[in-house]
Amino acid sequence: MITVNNVGLRYGDRKLFEDVNIKFTPGNCYGLIGANGAGKSTFLKILSGEIEPQAGNVALTPGERLAVLKQNHFEYEDVEAIKVVIMGHSRLYEIMQEKDAIYMKADFSDEDGMRAAELEGEFAELNGWEADSEASILLKGLGIGEELHNKKMADLDGSEKVKVLLAQALFGKPDVLLLDEPTNHLDIKAIQWLEEFLINFENTVIVVSHDRHFLNKVCTHIADLDFGKIQIYVGNYDFWYESSQLATRMAQDANRKKEEKIKELQAFIARFSANASKSKQATSRKKLLDKISLDDIRPSSRRYPYVNFTIDREIGNDLLRVEGLSKTIDGEKVLDNISFVMNKDDKIALVGKNELAKTTLFKILMGEMEPDSGSFKWGITTSQAYFPKDNSKYFEGNDSSLVDWLRQFSPKDDSESFLRGFLGRMLFSGDEVLKKPSVLSGGEKVRCMLSRMMLSGSNVLLLDEPTNHLDLESITALNNGLINFKGSIIFSSHDHQFVETIANRILEITPSGLVDKQMTYDEYLDNQEIQQQVAQMY
Repeated sequence: MITVNNVGLRYGDRKLFEDVNIKFTPGNCYGLIGANGAGKSTFLKILSGEIEPQAGNVALTPGERLAVLKQNHFEYEDVEAIKVVIMGHSRLYEIMQEKDAIYMKADFSDEDGMRAAELEGEFAELNGWEADSEASILLKGLGIGEELHNKKMADLDGSEKVKVLLAQALFGKPDVLLLDEPTNHLDIKAIQWLEEFLINFENTVIVVSHDRHFLNKVCTHIADLDFGKIQIYVGNYDFWYESSQLATRMAQDANRKKEEKIKELQAFIARFSANASKSKQATSRKKLLDKISLDDIRPSSRRYPYVNFTIDREIGNDLLRVEGLSKTIDGEKVLDNISFVMNKDDKIALVGKNELAKTTLFKILMGEMEPDSGSFKWGITTSQAYFPKDNSKYFEGNDSSLVDWLRQFSPKDDSESFLRGFLGRMLFSGDEVLKKPSVLSGGEKVRCMLSRMMLSGSNVLLLDEPTNHLDLESITALNNGLINFKGSIIFSSHDHQFVETIANRILEITPSGLVDKQMTYDEYLDNQEIQQQVAQMY
């Protein structure tokens, strides 16, 4: 268990935390959420001891071990991957190093023998004989093959290094596990494996993530960082979101009878209690949910942008025809004879391990890159708006204001009042609309690019990883905006819930060709799993 007592921290005049008092208890997974800049990663560093709070303290139960997902991917370049994993249990690794040094001595003394015996006893107590096999299981679970286990970290690529550091944090069954964005750079299979690992993990987990599906799968509680405080809610992210929205509606509509709101809350809790049946903590969570009262839920200070794509022209049946597209980049064939027809009402998710292949297809379809062979044709009723993964060229060297930047993309109304109002809905208020585009943060640039797309009135949207750099609030707003969009979409994203709730068709670009399925993302993943199970039977 880890206990936070009256913790406070300020940076200059800015208050991050004040009088934070929490107990994180075993058997629970806490999703730490908060707006960008609220201090989530800083709070994890306080829990780990990397940063000292200015007030209060953090106490770990004596004898317990805390593990942290490290962010420096180049820290262990000269160390073998499997050793890096075992280093996650520092005391065990120290014993292994000292033992090896003693046994390598040419003049092995009686004193050395006594010390070796002591170390062997502690080694056995810490389950040292299983260390190599446990480390290997973790690596293989995350998709690192045995052939890489004894390679140095310098020989691994970026995503492989991320997985090794994640295995390091999970190694040795730590009593408290701190994970900051653990799903970043993980493929879908590795994420699914991690979800199962954490669902079955019996100790304390505190995780920061922008992946709502991941938070919904693994979290038993949400720790909401808001107003400089942290409040614990029972349930997963969806439960927190719906309950906070309900609390906001209640605060905005004070004239409505409280009894009616209580009934609405009770019905809502009952629905979520039923949905919790898949979790190992279902019974205890249901009891806790049943005890929630109206006063337990507080309106959030979160601000959600207004994302709404409208179309200027109804789309016809002839949208897009792609025939035999191929493209080689730097000697790698990223697209090989890609053919498909896009139909009216299609919301297509491009999936697959090769990120370059997806981005290349987007660029070809938008005329930014020529294919080596093949062709494509857009229907005459279509108009396209494009969100590129790299948006830097739209902002570099631009010294105008945001109002002037957006004006160039507003064909219908370029008045100051309209543009300021539009930017306000996208969370740029007051003097923020006078910012220079070149100094915007990653998330602000994404909101600007989405604004550009909304002003176009296009009936076909192409989006290459639009959730990158966005906070949970903006992801939720964009997600809802695309669900409600009346046109057609081709998009790519690593956000599971984003893909599942928007796409009705899946295109996977594989080395052996294009897999085209008219189904949801979850159905596609289930179908893949069934196919793999059948293949293993023969």
